[in-house]
Amino acid sequence: MIAREKIILIGASTGGPGHLKKILTNLDTSFSTPVIIAQHMNPVFLSSFVKQFDDELPFNFFLADSRHDVVSYTMHICAKHCELNKRERYLKLESASGVTSHYNPSVEHIFHSAVKLCKEYDILAILLTGIGQDGANALSELKNAGATCIAESEESAIVYGMPKKAAELNSNIKVMHLNDIIEYIKRFGD
Repeated sequence: MIAREKIILIGASTGGPGHLKKILTNLDTSFSTPVIIAQHMNPVFLSSFVKQFDDELPFNFFLADSRHDVVSYTMHICAKHCELNKRERYLKLESASGVTSHYNPSVEHIFHSAVKLCKEYDILAILLTGIGQDGANALSELKNAGATCIAESEESAIVYGMPKKAAELNSNIKVMHLNDIIEYIKRFGD
């Protein structure tokens, strides 16, 4: 049996930048699974956020603001609402228009766009710390479609809103401390 390509999706809000940095600094430089991050942030600050990660971490980061190829050894941070689409044989991360959300970018939208890919790709979707419930419904949809889904635990979340709502919606979503999420990502990426 041929191994399926892997994708990691991470959604975060309040407290997310520190958690994301902790996750990414713990990955080996040979980590090749593409990572797509939707971190709630004012668009004005996203370029400097990506630049900081690019300067401090040993990976290639892309500010996803138009259309980007999702391939091995790439880390994408959504600049605005994004979605995943298969174009011929290639997976693309594309900016999305007409998305109604109080948050930029919408975790719900990027997660929901990946549901259709679960038959072809091995997807790990993670919902980290944050206020509200952005991403919770789509994380449940991803789980029901066959993705591996994790919600951060109350013990490590700065704000236990988004991951709490996801765990309440779907009891099959794994709930994990941030340290355990890091170890899970490492194993998944191998």
